[in-house]
Amino acid sequence: MDLFSAQGVSKQYANHKALDKVSIDVPESHIFGLLGPNGAGKTTLIRIINQIIAPDEGELYFMGRKLRPNDIAQIGYLPEERGLYKKMTVGEQSMYLAQLKGLSHHEAQKRLKYWFEKFEIRGWWNKKVEELSKGMQQKVQFLVTIIHEPKLLIFDEPFSGFDPINASIMKDEILAQKEKGATIIFSTHNMSSVEQLCDDIALINRSKVVLNGTVRNIKKTYKTNTFGLSYSDYEGDLHSILPAEFQVLSENKDIDHHHVLIKLPAEATPNDLLRVMLPFVTIYKVSEQIPSMNDIFIQAVTQQTPQPVTHD
Repeated sequence: MDLFSAQGVSKQYANHKALDKVSIDVPESHIFGLLGPNGAGKTTLIRIINQIIAPDEGELYFMGRKLRPNDIAQIGYLPEERGLYKKMTVGEQSMYLAQLKGLSHHEAQKRLKYWFEKFEIRGWWNKKVEELSKGMQQKVQFLVTIIHEPKLLIFDEPFSGFDPINASIMKDEILAQKEKGATIIFSTHNMSSVEQLCDDIALINRSKVVLNGTVRNIKKTYKTNTFGLSYSDYEGDLHSILPAEFQVLSENKDIDHHHVLIKLPAEATPNDLLRVMLPFVTIYKVSEQIPSMNDIFIQAVTQQTPQPVTHD
């Protein structure tokens, strides 16, 4: 079941088409990566979901029905541009934002105490926001984003400003929110985070969705039937033993082994490669070369070719 979906959403600003009939489906309790280069339309779509601006056309659905104004209470949004008041103390501001999201004074205090202890930031309560580093401010804003336990969480570049240790803590907490049942839309330029966290992605470029589906199926779509091979006991030219349609993409050698990348024709399997090689070499390792999300991102944006991929 989809917790959220956008169908045919468009938005025009003066002479700029920010979104052009964009459709996405965000499955319940999944982490959904909303990707794209700067200016692609991601922020516009996020603002529409948060009802900060309205679409020119298209429909938005939440929990199986049209999105309503009061659904904003079930959405937690961490924007890329942080919005804490610099002169307020951390505790005062956290209480204010928690109650703004519908929590009673008592419940806000209770939940904030839990999160401040969990994040080991109890000593920050009486500090002014302006005294905190960017990463510290980010941690405070993260916890007030999730404090009311919304059904939909939207994180826009959530790891900006974090050192590797705190980025890892935040990744673990995002995964924990998913395990508790939250659905998460996650916008980032960090493709390694996409690999680690996302179940599904949509890639927007030039206002259109150019790639959409599960991470697993998208990687499968972009595979090139290329294999890495490590071998020894043969010093000759591989082209002399390989069929002409087997392409040697790269070769290098260390003290013990030769290492090659070989692209097979579409109908060939790694077994075919092994049958050709085994009479001549001793093989130590064979591994399929799966494209990274970073490689796929670059290829899809460069080609600007729609690649629809179905969900599992």
